[in-house]
Parts: sequence; structure tokens; C-alpha cells
Amino acid sequence: MTARRVVVVGGGLAGISASIGLADAGFDVTLLEARPRLGGAASSYRRGGLTVDNGQHVFLRCCESYRGLLDRLGATGSVSLQERFDVTVLSERGRARLRRTNWPAPLHLGPALAGYRLLSLPERLKVGRAALGMRFLDPAAPGADVQSLGDWLAARGQSERARRALWDLFVVSALNIGGDEASLPLAATVIKTGLLGDRGAADIGTASVPLGEIHGQAAAGLLARLGVRVVLGAKVASVRPDGEGGFTVALVPGRGAAAQPGPDSLDADGVVLAVPSWQAGDLAGPAGVTDASRWRELGASPIVNVHVVYDRPVTDLPFAAAVDSPVQWVFDKTTHAGLATGQYLAISLSAAGEYIDVPRARMREIFVPALERLFPAAASATITDFFVTRERRATFSQAPGCVAIRPGAATSVPGLVLAGSWTDTGWPDTMEGAVRSGQSAAQELTAELPHAATGQRPAAPASSGAAS
Repeated sequence: MTARRVVVVGGGLAGISASIGLADAGFDVTLLEARPRLGGAASSYRRGGLTVDNGQHVFLRCCESYRGLLDRLGATGSVSLQERFDVTVLSERGRARLRRTNWPAPLHLGPALAGYRLLSLPERLKVGRAALGMRFLDPAAPGADVQSLGDWLAARGQSERARRALWDLFVVSALNIGGDEASLPLAATVIKTGLLGDRGAADIGTASVPLGEIHGQAAAGLLARLGVRVVLGAKVASVRPDGEGGFTVALVPGRGAAAQPGPDSLDADGVVLAVPSWQAGDLAGPAGVTDASRWRELGASPIVNVHVVYDRPVTDLPFAAAVDSPVQWVFDKTTHAGLATGQYLAISLSAAGEYIDVPRARMREIFVPALERLFPAAASATITDFFVTRERRATFSQAPGCVAIRPGAATSVPGLVLAGSWTDTGWPDTMEGAVRSGQSAAQELTAELPHAATGQRPAAPASSGAAS
């Protein structure tokens, strides 16, 4: 008896998670990835003697689906998770520390806020009242989707200084958009689930090894053990209903599987589109999915990373946030990247539209002095390497109104489902959201194609392949 065939388009965390779920359900799964590696936006590459992550990624203790994926990959030992939330905030005016206590939520961060000297005492008191108010905000309430976080905070007495020096520390990096312009429901999800949720919910986790070892090598190993066929360098040209209840997935000639002897298309009983919103729309629209063109309205927001390698250590902090500085967050990647001597710092800049086209020389003029102001030891160190990486479409634009546009896993074409952190996961565009979306896609397709091992396609719906 032949297993039903499913093609997953996209080898990021959403596609990997969908493939695992579908293989577990008994499907014959082929995963197609256009890049030469798995992991999508959370992968690694080699640059000289360094292994460089494609952007800085963190997770929180409350990211249960992503942590579950790590466990399934056998990679729990490849990450480090704080025993308790602890962030050093740097400023030219001095340092502050936000560290949770063992008090019950939401009091666990009370002492950290009370001692946050980068805000005045009146500002701290107002932040506390606004944070308590956020606990009772319903992200699904009517009208919430059209509100911005900035308007909500301003209406609750949050000054410009408080929004920039505290709220933005977490909202900008989590949503990749300016704090004032952020979607209120998504910002509330971050704050309520992480900072105001269970006592340890916001404890920060980071990879201890290059992301490629986790999302690339470990993922490839698990998929192989599950019997998933992974084809790298395979770009999909189209997905078309075949008129018999299934699909024909055409590949771009000369790439991946099509570059080798064999078919330039694949037949499938079901398809998962685990690609960014604009790519999903380009494939789903011609396949007959209604409203696919609207997904482009989600837009995109860039992330820029500035990489600086010194000939000696300049800080002992594993990571830190910064205010009153062009630096937002900075991470020590020395051991992670395989640097034998010196120190490698990576600056992560979210909502980085102002820097996306700035030449490397100008970026060096801006960020080298900024690091020296935050880490005085850097002024006497020699820079041995400096480079900039840019992701123009790192996430969708998580602005007011986006919640209404995000689709669920199911589409109007039976057997064609969606995955990706841009879909309606209830979470922002994060690794956790990506994993959740892949799991939802696998569950949806399993429900739509319930007899995974029969090899018999259902009768084609009358509207299959046509927009309605």
C-alpha cells in the first residue's frame, strides 16, 4: 500500500516542522528548498575562518514549540537558556540591569523596574501601572488590530523617554518594527506571554553552536531518519491542481532535482507552501487560492547585522541591550563562530530601514565609535574584520491591521495548505511562530487527507484549481 505523497515547499523552520509532522502521520514527504542549505532565515554560512549566523536569533523559555523542536532534533544541549531573565542595558550615561526575582508573576520583575535608573522614579511608577494594565488587554478584542502600541502607551502616560528606553528594548527586537508603530495585539502577546507571564517565561535562550548545526545538520539528520526526501537548490516555479484531486509541482529548470537526470516536476496529493508571504502568494494565486494577492499587503521589514572582530576581548557580557545609542542589541559570537583569538561582536538592528542601503564604510563610521562608547576597552583594540549583513525582507511588517490579513493554514483549495511565521499563529514573526505554523499545516493537511497510507486520491472538487 503506497503512502500519500506530500510536497513541502520551503526548508526553513516552518517547512522542517511541517515535514516532521507529516512524516509522523505516515505521508511520503519531499521537502524542496531553493537555497543550498536548510534553516531559512535561521541558518549559517562560512566566511573565511568564521561561521556566521544569518542574523541573531533568540528564544524564550515560553517558546514551547521551538523548544520541543530542539528536543526532537536532539539539540537541547546545543543551546543555552538563562536560569533567570537577566539583561544588562548599556548607555553612555551608565549601565542598568533588568533581572527577575523568584517572586510570583507579575511581581517577579518589580524590583528590576524599581531599580531601572535609566528612567526617573515617576516614569518607573507609570511604567508599572501601564504594565499591569497590559495584563488585562485582550489582543482579540474588537478594534485592537487597528491600534498601535505607541498610541496605547501614550494614552497611559508613557513618555517618549519611557517608550524608547524600556518598552522598545523588547518590542522592537521581537516585532522588527518601531515601537510606536507596532501592532498592539502582537506587542501585547509578547509582553503578556513573556514579560508578564509565568515567572520564568522571559528567560532568554541562545544557540551555543552555529544555527546551521541545529536547523541544518541536525534537522537534515532527523528528516532522513523519518524518510523525508530533502532536495536542496530546488526552486519551485508553480503549483497546479492536476484535475484529479492532486497537484503538479514544477521546478525551475537547471536547479536542484531538475539539474540532475529525472523529472522536472513532482506529483503530489497535497502541498505545503512554507515560504514567505510574497512567494506564497505568487504560487497560491495561480493555483486558485482566493485572496492570495492580499498577502503582499503584509509588507516586509528589514534587519541589519553589523559584525566587528577585535584582536582582543573588549567585554565579558554574553549579550546586552543599549539605549541612547545606534546599537540596539550586541552579542558575543566569539566561541560560537569558531574564533580562536580576539572577540567577535555582532550588533543586531531591527526595524533597520534607515541602514539597509548605507555603505559598509559609513556603517563602520557609525558603529565602531558607538561600540567604543559602550565598551571603552574597544578603543584600544584593533579591528581585524568588519562586515555587514542585510535581510531586506526579514519579517513581515507587524503594524496595525496585519492580524486581519494573516491567513490560517487552510486555503480555499483542498490539499494546499500554508506554513510560515507570517501566517496566523497568534505569535509574532519569530522562530516560535514558524514552528507553530509548520505544526498547524501538518495537522490541517492530515485532516484534509485523512487516509495517509491508502494511496487513493479523493474525487476532485468541482471548483478545484479555480478561484471562487
